[in-house]
Amino acid sequence: MATSDAAGWGLSDIEHNLQLRRAVVAGTVGTIIEAYDFLLYVQIAPLVFAKLFFPQSDPLTGTLQAFGIYAVGFISRPVGAALFGHYGDRIGRKVTLISTLLLTGLSTFAVGFVPGYAKIGIWGAVILTIVRFIQGMGIGGEWSGATLIAMEWAKTNKHRGFITSWPQWGGPAGLVFANLVVLIGSAVSGDQFLAWGWRIPFWISIVIVAIGIYIRLGILETPVFQRILDQEKVARTPVLEVIKAQPVMIILTALCRMAEQAPFYVFVAFIFTYGTTVLHSSRNTLLTAVLFAAALSTVSLPVAGHISDLIGRKKMYLIGAVTMGLWGFVYYGLLNTMIPVVIFIAIVLSLVPHDMMYGCQAALIAECFSPRLRYSGSALGFHLASIVAGGPAPIIATALYAWTRNPYVIALYIFGCAVISVVTTALLPDYTNKDISQEEAYGSAPVPSAAPAASPGGG
Repeated sequence: MATSDAAGWGLSDIEHNLQLRRAVVAGTVGTIIEAYDFLLYVQIAPLVFAKLFFPQSDPLTGTLQAFGIYAVGFISRPVGAALFGHYGDRIGRKVTLISTLLLTGLSTFAVGFVPGYAKIGIWGAVILTIVRFIQGMGIGGEWSGATLIAMEWAKTNKHRGFITSWPQWGGPAGLVFANLVVLIGSAVSGDQFLAWGWRIPFWISIVIVAIGIYIRLGILETPVFQRILDQEKVARTPVLEVIKAQPVMIILTALCRMAEQAPFYVFVAFIFTYGTTVLHSSRNTLLTAVLFAAALSTVSLPVAGHISDLIGRKKMYLIGAVTMGLWGFVYYGLLNTMIPVVIFIAIVLSLVPHDMMYGCQAALIAECFSPRLRYSGSALGFHLASIVAGGPAPIIATALYAWTRNPYVIALYIFGCAVISVVTTALLPDYTNKDISQEEAYGSAPVPSAAPAASPGGG
């Protein structure tokens, strides 16, 4: 029987295809859980946390304070990226992925037990901040592993955009799940949602974590990393080495996310503040609209990943960035009609420009880094954007509107993010359909003195 080129394994084509499917499912399930965990906070923060943890503040200030704690989870992402990037490039993708899932899931479970201001005063917000920091660290290591476990099991170079779009698919799928749980919890609990109903979605996460761990235990290490082990090319200090070898790639891959990440959190987080206070829409109407938007993304993301395999990763990403720059003005124009149906349509369509970039983004970023430093490099690039894009976005949007009372200023903010993404993406290399499994493909990433081959139990 013909064998695939699974270095170190000698698997048959059938066995290789089975591992690829398992890897894609494992990566996707993990990002679903990650998105559910993190986006659950995004949904709850403007609806509950402002009142629960900052009752002495006015509504807008309380929202800003709640989003401040939300931003802490983004600040800790690069810390997690460095920590788990080190182990992902040292001991392997699989073991590291199990660790990140446990850290993210258990910290989310813990959020459901944090008491509010009425019981322990400001200490409730302090505890929530600590838990959010830990959760962000777990997410900082999750994305790269989920992407690489799928991408590095691909048999050919022609479908990496489509394959890696599935871990990205976990984002909107997790958002759908988070919205559904919040909607159900709100309906079941009624007036008690603020008192205790909001805690249930966080407690549910422990069940999802158990499922994710079970799936990840059933996959093998990727052929690419196994080859690195066999050739004794494991990096001693992957994070430091990738910063030294490919610093420009880290910066460019971080800034190229500006048009994707910042607007995303404006569309799925700030919309609850703007929708309830300015548009006077109900919470459940907004949740339902975002739910439909996320459902649409489950289709548009893999489509974008597939198209990037055909026309090139950079071209697809640039089309999405330009579209996003213009979409902000259209979006707020539609919202400000104050017509419920038009508002609903605007929210549903809001994530399509985002998906044009996010669908091919995993491949675009991961392909930029050499195999032995790929976990660390892609994690750092991806999550450094959290400090300048994702974390500050709802805070900036809220502050801009509070200052000007003009939503088109937020559209200008989105446009500025798009300009940054267009410039930085244009400077990235394009490895679409090229072999990225060998170090020789990365002339700018030399192999310094390699460490002895690491074992799955060593660091």
